[in-house]
Amino acid sequence: MKRLVVVSVALACGLMTVLVSEPAAAASLRSMTTLHGPVVFLRDLFDDAGPNADRMLGPGPAPGDRIVVEAAQLNAIARKFDVPWRSVSGADRAVLEWPGRPLRLEEASAAVKAAVTGAGASDDTDIDIPGFAPPMVPVDADVSVAVSQLDYDPNSGRFTAALSMTAETMNAMTMRISGRVEAVAAAVVPVTRLVPETLLRAEDVRAVRLRASRVPDQPVVSPDQVAGMMLRRPVAAGQPLRLTDLMRPPLVQRGSIVQVEFRDGGLAVTVQATALDDGADGERIRIQNVNSHAFAYADVIGPGRVRIVTGTATLTALPVRLERRARLP
Repeated sequence: MKRLVVVSVALACGLMTVLVSEPAAAASLRSMTTLHGPVVFLRDLFDDAGPNADRMLGPGPAPGDRIVVEAAQLNAIARKFDVPWRSVSGADRAVLEWPGRPLRLEEASAAVKAAVTGAGASDDTDIDIPGFAPPMVPVDADVSVAVSQLDYDPNSGRFTAALSMTAETMNAMTMRISGRVEAVAAAVVPVTRLVPETLLRAEDVRAVRLRASRVPDQPVVSPDQVAGMMLRRPVAAGQPLRLTDLMRPPLVQRGSIVQVEFRDGGLAVTVQATALDDGADGERIRIQNVNSHAFAYADVIGPGRVRIVTGTATLTALPVRLERRARLP
């Protein structure tokens, strides 16, 4: 392409103005271009492309993909649109790339949850989409995800849906998905693996919401329920805790010698016995007198201390030391 310029020429008889053609400024090839939409413009291939720079050439790559325009095609495009550029090597090429990202599973699940909730399902549910193959969407686009068609069976929880994705900078996309709607329930899980007889703190666990099928019977539902309790069995991180997994820390250890109280009217008898069970505060355990070997049941009342349950032993069976005390009220 050339342009006309005005030149003044001095002659013997005066000045004469003539038009002289001059080569236009050459365009430069853009070897790598990041696109922001689904189509390619002439300006995406050349800088200084001239008056046709905004001419649309055709569809570009899909989000997350690229196309390569080789030298022969670049020359043809330049000729067609009067771009002042010619390849100097067969290795000349232009790479056009549209950055993309996979659609997040959470985005698809949220759209399905909104749809099934609108169809009557509880809001307290979790959406399972097995084998979800996320499509690529533009990395810089505000993508709106919605269900355009839903087939939902509330009895089985199964669904099929058409998932639609739209944004200002992309063509609308639709994909079919299927899965299941599952109820969720509150649970408490350890943050790390816990071993038996661990004295638990509230920070050892966290409250979560899990699919109801994963939550056991009698679940622990609040970290406050575990604080100060002891664990009966090993529990892996993330495994829901059951109330039956917990026990109060024992104040009496099995096999230890305990002080036994027996009160009857104004008499208070204190003896020593062997604890046959572990026992926390208020729990009932079996004991055996160290001298007479008589058995009885006793309630744990403090560290190493128990009180005989009335009717399970007699004064003659357990006495070691008999004290006359003030009559109890």
